[in-house]
Amino acid sequence: MTVIRWLFDAQLVIGDQTVLWREIIGNVFGLLSALGGMRRRVWAWPVGIVGNVLLFTVFLGAVFDTPNPVNLLGQAGRQLMFIVVSVYGWYSWRHHRDTDGSAVEPRWAGNRARILLAVGLVAGTAILTPVFRTLGSFEPVWADAWIFTGSLLATYGMAKGWVEFWLIWVAVDLVGVPLLISAGYYASAFMYVFYGVFTLVGFFVWARARVRTSRLIAVS
Repeated sequence: MTVIRWLFDAQLVIGDQTVLWREIIGNVFGLLSALGGMRRRVWAWPVGIVGNVLLFTVFLGAVFDTPNPVNLLGQAGRQLMFIVVSVYGWYSWRHHRDTDGSAVEPRWAGNRARILLAVGLVAGTAILTPVFRTLGSFEPVWADAWIFTGSLLATYGMAKGWVEFWLIWVAVDLVGVPLLISAGYYASAFMYVFYGVFTLVGFFVWARARVRTSRLIAVS
């Protein structure tokens, strides 16, 4: 109980800015999950869930009475979405292991899936924007809706083993960084910058793995 109390109360003061340790620790778990995802390891999913739980409490600042009383409903809601989709991804990857220990074989989504992902990103943002605005999310609300929708599609794409899911994360990061800075979530904004670079690396790692697999199939 003492650890939980410390986790909720602990703060890091940098100049005139106050950052919750929950935000820092939650993002570290998210980074570890991304690293596990790039290496296609099953443990990426449960590690990510721990980070999601911590960040859920962070982004409902007004609800949990944090030093930053700003509610980012899209950011908080996507943590719950992450947990649900991560359970699916965890189950899916556990039941598929390659000979090298990888939990999934990267593959291209295909043109049809790419079109559906693009349409889903735009449509989901348009539908959720008025919903989040009614619920009192931070402006610009469309950015919060974009992040939520993109995160859902990227996590689903990761569970399916689609190489393109990394590019969806890039689109999320491009919008997420300025939104988080304007809302005062500096630790998460910094991590989003790092994630942006990391997701590009992840895309090329998965793309090379896909090319290598295709060559092996062709030779055999």
